[in-house]
Order: sequence, then structure tokens, then C-alpha cells
Amino acid sequence: MTLPDLILASASPARTKLLTDAGIAHRVLVSTVDEDAVTAAAGVTDPHDTALLLARAKAESVAALPATQGALVLGCDSVFEFDGGAYGKPWEPAIARERWEKMSGRHGVLHTGHWLVDNRDSGTATGTGTAVTGGSVASAAVHFAALTPAEIDAYIATGEPLQVAGAFTIDSLGGAFITRVDGDPHAVVGLSISTLRHLLATIDVPITDLWR
Repeated sequence: MTLPDLILASASPARTKLLTDAGIAHRVLVSTVDEDAVTAAAGVTDPHDTALLLARAKAESVAALPATQGALVLGCDSVFEFDGGAYGKPWEPAIARERWEKMSGRHGVLHTGHWLVDNRDSGTATGTGTAVTGGSVASAAVHFAALTPAEIDAYIATGEPLQVAGAFTIDSLGGAFITRVDGDPHAVVGLSISTLRHLLATIDVPITDLWR
């Protein structure tokens, strides 16, 4: 029996590590989707919906590549919801610091969108498959410790929070500042394994078939 070929449409080391640690065979093809252009065109501002929209855009972009024919393509995107606003990657130290000054001692919700495209029967080099399974969002409330100004400065100086949604990680240095997670902790890292299992089940692919 030929095992399913899973492609992760993400450059995130944390996501590929999650899959690897879960024993899930996969390869990576990075999407070149312009996230700002996608959200602007759709007019979507809700953090939950934005996460799903961008996950779909990434999955479908990669699924259109000839190299993905015959494979399953998974796109993911994370958006942090805080005080009613949507926070992606801060990129700039000043923005990350401003966010942490607000988040310190409080909590927000991390939404991770997942979109799976089934390219196994696409039959063309340009289509996106005949069985777009749709997607799902896994969300989790993240509670932060009350940080000192020195801790915020030290964390910003590492550069870690600049390129991650919400300006924090749970699986690296930022984990020291998270006191509790209500929901799937994998969603906070950026890819819910249980959500992937659900999406695979909709196309009759047991996740155990992807175990190495």
C-alpha cells in the first residue's frame, strides 16, 4: 500500500517539529502568499476567520504547484486575538514591546487555522485537487505572567517574539512567561495534531497511515 504524501505549506520550524515529534511523515513546500494582500482583498478582520482564510490561501497556493500532485497539502496560519484585535507577527522590537506591556498579567486567544487540500486525484499540473476538504480552526486561551520591564526587554532582545504570531512562543523562550493554556496547547505552537486527524478523517485517511 502506498502511504499518503503529506506536504506542509509552511516555513515554520515549530510546525514541522510538531509533525516530526508526532511521528507524522511529511515534506515542506513554503507558500509565497502575500498575507496582507489576501486579508485586504477578503475584507476579513475577525481573528478566527483571518486564521482560516490565510491557512486556506497558503494551502491552495502550494497545492497549485506541479510538485504537489498526488499529495495532501496542509496550510496553517496563527492569529492572536487580544482586546478584540488581531495580532500577527510584530516584526519590529518597538511593536513587540508595546504588545508585551499590554499582555503582561493578562490573557488572549491564539487561533490556528488549518486547511487541507487533497491532490491525489487532481490529474493536472495546475489544479488544486478534486477534494478540497475545507478547514478548521483550533483556538486556545493563553494566560501570561506579570512580567518585569527587564524581562520584557530581555525577551525582545532575543529576537524570538518578532517573527511569531502574538509576539510569543510556548515551546521556546516565551514558555517561561505563560502560566496556563485553556485549550489545545498544540494550537498555540501553530499546528493542532488532533485537528489534522479530524481533517484527514473527512477524506478517509487515518492519521496512523502517516506514521513513520
